[in-house]
Amino acid sequence: MKDYKDIINKLNEHSNPKNVAGMARFGISSKNTLGVSIPILRDIAKKIGKDHELAIQLWKTGIHEARILAGMIDNVLEVTEKQMESWVKDFDSWDTCDQVCMNLFDKTPFAHKKAVEWTKRKEEFVKRAGFAMIAALASHDKKAKDNDFIRFFPCIVKASTDERNFVRKAVNWALRGIGKKNRPLNKAAIKVAEKILGIDSKPSKWIAADALRELKSPAVRKRIGG
Repeated sequence: MKDYKDIINKLNEHSNPKNVAGMARFGISSKNTLGVSIPILRDIAKKIGKDHELAIQLWKTGIHEARILAGMIDNVLEVTEKQMESWVKDFDSWDTCDQVCMNLFDKTPFAHKKAVEWTKRKEEFVKRAGFAMIAALASHDKKAKDNDFIRFFPCIVKASTDERNFVRKAVNWALRGIGKKNRPLNKAAIKVAEKILGIDSKPSKWIAADALRELKSPAVRKRIGG
């Protein structure tokens, strides 16, 4: 299934207004949203395979699910920094942001660079994308060294006072993700969380307390051998 019109028709076939209403309750934009579930999108993506030009076409539709699908089928070898900057500016929902970062952007050669850059931006979903990228890299990048993740800590500390819900949750996600990679990074992440805990800011205290709860948990300790 490679035909653009067929794919749009397939998405419309699986549209579900009830899902759209449910998604809205979880803070997902209902603009141009069909209510197609992620498992269905993954199944469609599997049948399509990798196709850069088709991904670009799907992104331009502005359809919520078509954009998530675009991130699933794009060929990472053809993704440019210019494309990443263009797409990140279009993010208007946390799930589109997270899915594209986890399925595509974190696999590009520009991932670490863009993660740092985007955490410094003011736009809510661009900033979230920076921290979603860090979390995705912590989970997926097996070749990166510990220092590649330690360099993200200043970004996490600086953004910990951001009161916007989608930003603070992503900051927390990034900190927890790094702290679950291995024992040295766990110790380093705990120190950072304790530093953030001392900041006189409600978001900071939530981010730190929640991260410390997981990073010091028996389950995480067992997993990393600590």
